[in-house]
Amino acid sequence: MEKYDVVVIGAGPGGYPAAIRSAQRGASVAVIEKEALGGTCLNWGCIPTKTLIATSSLFWTMGHASRFGLNAENVAFDYKAMLQNKNQVVEKLRTGIAMLIKGNGIALHEGAASFIDRNRIAVKRAGGEETLLASAHTIIATGAYSDLPAFLPKSMRIMDSRAFLDLAQLPQSLIVMGGGIIGCELACLSAQLGVNVTVVELMEDILAMLDPDLRTVVRQHMEKQLKIRILAGHPAESVTAGESGVKLQIGGQTVEADLLLAAMGRRPMTQGLALDKAGVTPNPKGFIPVDEFGQTRAASLYAVGDVTGGPQLAHAATSQGLAAADNALGHRQSPRKSVVPSCIFTAPEIGVAGLSEQEAKQQNQTVITGKFPFLALGRALAAGETVGFVKWIVDPVTDQLLGAQAVGAHATELIAEATAAIQAELTSREIARTIHAHPTLSEAWMEAAHAVHGECIHTSPRRKKPETKTA
Repeated sequence: MEKYDVVVIGAGPGGYPAAIRSAQRGASVAVIEKEALGGTCLNWGCIPTKTLIATSSLFWTMGHASRFGLNAENVAFDYKAMLQNKNQVVEKLRTGIAMLIKGNGIALHEGAASFIDRNRIAVKRAGGEETLLASAHTIIATGAYSDLPAFLPKSMRIMDSRAFLDLAQLPQSLIVMGGGIIGCELACLSAQLGVNVTVVELMEDILAMLDPDLRTVVRQHMEKQLKIRILAGHPAESVTAGESGVKLQIGGQTVEADLLLAAMGRRPMTQGLALDKAGVTPNPKGFIPVDEFGQTRAASLYAVGDVTGGPQLAHAATSQGLAAADNALGHRQSPRKSVVPSCIFTAPEIGVAGLSEQEAKQQNQTVITGKFPFLALGRALAAGETVGFVKWIVDPVTDQLLGAQAVGAHATELIAEATAAIQAELTSREIARTIHAHPTLSEAWMEAAHAVHGECIHTSPRRKKPETKTA
């Protein structure tokens, strides 16, 4: 039996950073991975989708280059070459993780993990052979998987996002079931490459977790520019699949397509772990309960990332993994809450951090906002990227920045400054007084901070109330 100070189950964005941090703290460490280094994020999620989206966005821009005075005729794409590029990017990053694991002296065990008891883990390899590991501390970072609803028929024409990303060629028409982040990102990707896309969503609108002003900008662009058909507010019914395609009913309408992509949520990956033998009981939804340090009710066991039911974001999992490793090895960090940004790679992009107006309303919390449109921004006009805006959500008493949102070109990059400002508990006046370089998109944050107090330079002034004259 091999003995380690720390064993990490899962080598995704929560697991392998936890293993590296543990090794940096001087611990003997092993990582168990049953599929591929990097987990869902690297192999079937963040990286492959964003690689394909980068290419589809460039293709879309080239096809509309006449607005810049450029003549780009007969623009075409080779989807097989796009897939090859995607696979090369994934392989390069996966190789990098392998080098990091080896360079930090971490033992890699390939196979499926299951607990024998709290401090012993069996690793079963594909060939059937089994290795036993003893661990003083274990960090569970197994992630989550796409959930295909039971009401959908089993068919090669109905698939989850993982299978969709491995298609050898795109369909001519596509139904995306689910108007959340994954569904809208893949809908935009497909539409930019000429696929006839219909999004069906049970809720009243797509991207319902966002403030209405953000999702309105994205929906208008998806419908008007990308020609995506969006049917929201009704359940999909009578879903059938045959050799020629897929058909369903929604809101009294019939929708047909070559393929159906189901993007309707994810479930925690805990099957086969035998958590009960380790003294861990998942909650009713299958997620592993943890405290602010990532520790479970079993003192030597920690869990991080998607398997805990927190934000299903790679960067959140990484932060949790680092914290769990530090705390397991006695480097206990304070439980100060971190601001977790969220980036959505639709067309246009979205970046959000902290409190939203929608959340403030639900919590009966009074806030004020400052907003600045890209249409009034010099760099945005110069680049032909005038769709969207940035917005601050502010405490009206203390002027502290509580939240930030951006929709438009490079919103996923712009949100970094806002996240740092919220984490540092800055005020809108401090951001307004911070000189931002010109001409840049980031100037919008300064302008929006001025707008909080009606002092924005580059938008029309607020109409002042007429003075009341007394006799």
